[in-house]
Amino acid sequence: MELGLKNKNVLVTGGSKGIGRAVARSFAEEGANVVISARSRDDLAATAKEIADSTGAKVLPMAGDWRESTDVDRVVSEAISELGHLDVFVPCAGDAPPGQFETMDDEKWSWGLNLKFMGHIRGCRAILPHMAERGSGVVTMVVGNDGLKPPFAEIVPGACNAADINVASSLAEQYGYKGIRVNTVNPGPVDTSRWAWCEQDMSESRGLTPKQVRSLVLASLPRGYICTPEEVADVVVYLSSDRASYVSGAHVPVDGAQRKALMYADLYFDIDWA
Repeated sequence: MELGLKNKNVLVTGGSKGIGRAVARSFAEEGANVVISARSRDDLAATAKEIADSTGAKVLPMAGDWRESTDVDRVVSEAISELGHLDVFVPCAGDAPPGQFETMDDEKWSWGLNLKFMGHIRGCRAILPHMAERGSGVVTMVVGNDGLKPPFAEIVPGACNAADINVASSLAEQYGYKGIRVNTVNPGPVDTSRWAWCEQDMSESRGLTPKQVRSLVLASLPRGYICTPEEVADVVVYLSSDRASYVSGAHVPVDGAQRKALMYADLYFDIDWA
């Protein structure tokens, strides 16, 4: 299927690792020019070289901290200067600490909101006027299914994701008249280093072995395995393409119909692990 992404200009945040890296590679494989941004210059440079060498695409690393408005404005300005314009913006950067309400202090709320929510806001604030002036563009936010299926044991990520989804709906309505589409992609567990950290936290905070945590996670996933970054990237690239030209204001779960509560069955029931 021809997606119409050849020679399109794409900016991906969180592009050095995990889902962002997979998204950047998928766009490059479609012939797009890709700017990847994250905090680590070394990781960015290595990722950009690896993707460019294997796909032949133009991949530009631009370091920046998406918790800082000055960094965001600089990266966006440099990307536009280098490529001429931006067709697609994919904010992937962001994490938030898991845990129940009683364990979340102001610092943890601020940590999650400043990057997972405000990082997306800063990027849209810098890029949408540019897209509106051109009369076209796509924003595909990588958010998370906690915003659609709020779990009490991940209250900060859930709140941040729900806020992202709400803003995306508003922007889709406001900027649709200017030729811009806005959607969100909402993964459940994805096989990345961040998910490994989440499972470790579940193990330590709930007194479970890593094997018990993995059993609970897999029990929540009707597909029977943890999603790969590439499976998320495929959905992001499709929604950002001409083939999804009338899809806007959509919030697409990529979680294999996850039954979220089953990840927390040990908090409800006395489980016989034998």
